[in-house]
Amino acid sequence: MARAACNHLHLVPSLVHPLKSTLFTNHTLSTTRTRFYDIQRRFSSSKISMSLKAGIVGLPNVGKSTLFNAVVENGKAQAANFPFCTIEPNVGIVAVPDSRLHVLSDLSKSQRSVPASIEFVDIAGLVKGASQGEGLGNKFLSHIREVDSILQVVRCFEDNDIVHVNGKVDPKSDIDVINLELVFSDLDQIEKRIDKLKKGKAKDSQSKLKEEAEKSALEKIQQALMDGKPARSVTLTDFERDAVKHLCLLTMKPIIYVANVAETDLADPADNNFVKDVTNVASELQSRIVTISAQVEAELTELPIEERQEYLQSLGVSESGLGNLIRATYDLLGLRTYFTSGEKETKAWTILAGMTAPQAAGVIHSDFEKGFIRAETVSYGDFVAAGSLAAAREKGVLRSEGKDYVVQEGDVMLFRFNV
Repeated sequence: MARAACNHLHLVPSLVHPLKSTLFTNHTLSTTRTRFYDIQRRFSSSKISMSLKAGIVGLPNVGKSTLFNAVVENGKAQAANFPFCTIEPNVGIVAVPDSRLHVLSDLSKSQRSVPASIEFVDIAGLVKGASQGEGLGNKFLSHIREVDSILQVVRCFEDNDIVHVNGKVDPKSDIDVINLELVFSDLDQIEKRIDKLKKGKAKDSQSKLKEEAEKSALEKIQQALMDGKPARSVTLTDFERDAVKHLCLLTMKPIIYVANVAETDLADPADNNFVKDVTNVASELQSRIVTISAQVEAELTELPIEERQEYLQSLGVSESGLGNLIRATYDLLGLRTYFTSGEKETKAWTILAGMTAPQAAGVIHSDFEKGFIRAETVSYGDFVAAGSLAAAREKGVLRSEGKDYVVQEGDVMLFRFNV
């Protein structure tokens, strides 16, 4: 399946391969929430669900690849026999852990349960000077432009056997290095684009308006970058934002800082001074932080599934970092989950917050949206309390929702449509 050069919340056939220091603020996510890219529907079945692509970045020896490998293996194990897989050495699609899925599947006596998916990309080549070609240079830049969000792994542990690329563990400095590379890359791209716009001449009035909007937006973003602020912090009109989206600017992408700690610090990360540094930076920049131990994630992959929870509890935590990481990414991008549940299968579907019932139905299949009549809907809690869809209907908690209904987190839905 061909992938666009710049993807935002793309669709993935889930049966094929079934998440500033002075630089960054967490700006509005309206850009992500309004971007959809269609793919060619190569299958007559409706087995297509919205998926998320998150790029994992970090300096060498911060635990980035260890985390990626562990998360992918752990995710595949959680998916049981469902065909999630590593589709490239540095790309893996894994199941989104959600206990509600299995509860619904048991209640509906489903033949199988199908989780939502998340695609992780281990983006190599990010070192100081990457924007000028150091490391893997342009290859790194092309990979990072394709993701929906950036997970920036920051080393928060000491280990004499693992040499830090800059000689010492300094989370704030690491964050600055990465963010500056993203800023430099965007500045270079914007300068070239502005020069091209100045030389070109629009052929018609509509093209001229679009070029003027793009030039206006780029000048605003350029100034912000020169001031050490990311593109996503700039206030743009919808027209301006649409005019520059084709550039896939790196600092437009939302970032989560992933504090990678030692196993001994996982239960009480607030006691780790390095984590405090990352937390302070994230707080100042209104960004998100997730604490995780790549070491623990790697150890989990070596244990039988039934022993993993016991091991986590022995460390003083209730779940693996995968769940925390995915939850934070979903929240950052404004994503929600709804379910369909019956004897054949129970499936989790990913949608954007604010989607109406017809739009949510369209994630399953375009025909569902085109011929939408109504959606029989019950909340997850009411479904579980009733025990089945039929029982929910008898108790009067199954609602018939129309075209204007905004789907809520955890809704269990049955769509009625006609084509």
